Amino acid sequence: MAPSLVPGFLYSSKTLSQLDSSINTNHGLPPLSTTSSIGSHSSSPSPQGRSPMIPSPKEGIPLFSPAYYAACSAGGVFSCGLTHMAVTPLDLVKCNMQIDPLKYKSITSGFGVLLKEQGAKGFFRGWVPTLFGYSAQGACKFGFYEFFKKYYSDLAGPENAAKYKTFIYLAGSASAEVIADVALCPMEAVKVRVQTQPGFARGLSDGLPKFVKADGVAGLYKGLVPLWGRQIPYTMMKFASFETIVEMIYKQVIPTPKEQCSKNKQLGVSFAAGYIAGVLCAIVSHPADNLVSFLNNAKGATVGDAVKKIGVVGLFTRGLPLRIVMIGTLTGAQWGLYDSFKVFVGLPTTGGSAPAPVK
Repeated sequence: MAPSLVPGFLYSSKTLSQLDSSINTNHGLPPLSTTSSIGSHSSSPSPQGRSPMIPSPKEGIPLFSPAYYAACSAGGVFSCGLTHMAVTPLDLVKCNMQIDPLKYKSITSGFGVLLKEQGAKGFFRGWVPTLFGYSAQGACKFGFYEFFKKYYSDLAGPENAAKYKTFIYLAGSASAEVIADVALCPMEAVKVRVQTQPGFARGLSDGLPKFVKADGVAGLYKGLVPLWGRQIPYTMMKFASFETIVEMIYKQVIPTPKEQCSKNKQLGVSFAAGYIAGVLCAIVSHPADNLVSFLNNAKGATVGDAVKKIGVVGLFTRGLPLRIVMIGTLTGAQWGLYDSFKVFVGLPTTGGSAPAPVK
């Protein structure tokens, strides 16, 4: 039998069986193999015949329950907040290369300038707003992605969800990121100002009041539209390419079905797919990243001012090699940590083909 293309983690075996019958009757196609979300447990229907809730391996958290989305949000905090904080030195050099390329000419010279002027302690300037901002963003990004992926799949129905699964990944991640950036934007604004204007503030505690005094509360959201321009394409690429790459690895690289692989091997796949996805994300979102850095550093500046100052080519190239290294590593680590957290609480890893049902 051909493997089912329906996202099995969203539908019960009963639903897929009905879909198989419908497809066989109406189209004369070969039967799809029925799948369940977790191989060792059967699905338990939800009230009024709505979408099923499928017990996780430890039966502690039913999939698609409020507790499930809360766990995914917690995993997002864990993966995004810690990883972004860890790469603060790279982010600091990258932002300064974007703002002052004459002074920060390259990655190595940029680190040298920072070390000479601010000492080793300066490499982590802005780590607090980074931690808070990206923790909030990660909670919304991953939690709402899981929610919207399920929601749009239910709207489309099993057959269309299988046919247009990539569009569902794209729509779900874009919807989640719109919300996530509203949570991130104030901390991102303070972070960039602290990192690119020496002497402005030591960190969040004094930087936030100074920022609000200078630009007003509305100034915290001045970079929201460019942030959406950076983060929405980034997140769409991050989630859709990750899901696709994971599926390809299990089909083309690993000769063993996902459900038969050890958890360590599954987590290795998550990191590898995440790293590749991160490289693609960096390239797609880099022009908007330059705009965000410029607008948050220059009071009263517009997008037109940024394009005129940096140049169209500069928007695509300035600081790109460092950002590829940073975002590739960051995204790979995020997916590894996120799926590690899911495994820790008894949930399956993200992506890949669904396990075969128990007969």
